[in-house]
Amino acid sequence: MALIHRATIVPTKIDLLRQWVPLQPWAAGIDAGTLEVVDAYRFDDPDGEVGLESHLLRAADGTILHVPLTYRSAPLPGAETTLITTMEHSVLGTRHVHDAAHDPVYLATLLRTVLTGGTQAAFEYAEPGPEREVTALVHGTGQAGADVPDVHAPSVDTRGTDTVVDVGTAVLTLHRVPLDDPADRDALVGTWAGRAHPAVLATAVLHGTAHGG
Repeated sequence: MALIHRATIVPTKIDLLRQWVPLQPWAAGIDAGTLEVVDAYRFDDPDGEVGLESHLLRAADGTILHVPLTYRSAPLPGAETTLITTMEHSVLGTRHVHDAAHDPVYLATLLRTVLTGGTQAAFEYAEPGPEREVTALVHGTGQAGADVPDVHAPSVDTRGTDTVVDVGTAVLTLHRVPLDDPADRDALVGTWAGRAHPAVLATAVLHGTAHGG
């Protein structure tokens, strides 16, 4: 479950994304002068400490961008350069926002979701009120019960519009621009508001397999 608070956040998520995304190397060549929210999905941190949220944004030229972030109560140790900003959450206090491609909690969760056929987290609301319709649906193409290796310190590289992350036991590729074509390897695929045909959001290749990077 992803616990959702009805809170005020400063700066807002879209405001911080509009400042940060256009500066990223994987956004080069994309008209990201304006960004609009299309949808979002979350994963569940088993320890309940780190917020794991992936944003789907539409750029000015119509390109859909896939931007996972993590939210922490303190900066990710040893990854200060991946800190995007801090924001003030009216319930949780100061939150440190990181690029999820550098966050081992997100990477371990993504790898597990892909390999075991997991899905996005269901929403649980901390306070009463109207519930948000879930329109972004993602799932891994792997099989329940599959072995999931540990994640080690990530090595992150940009290749075009992809972020490629070697976690020691596997290579994870975040497709910042989701792919239309089916993946030929274990993948995270999803649909969202306005998108009925599944797109490939990320892929995983274990070291020692045919596609190992």
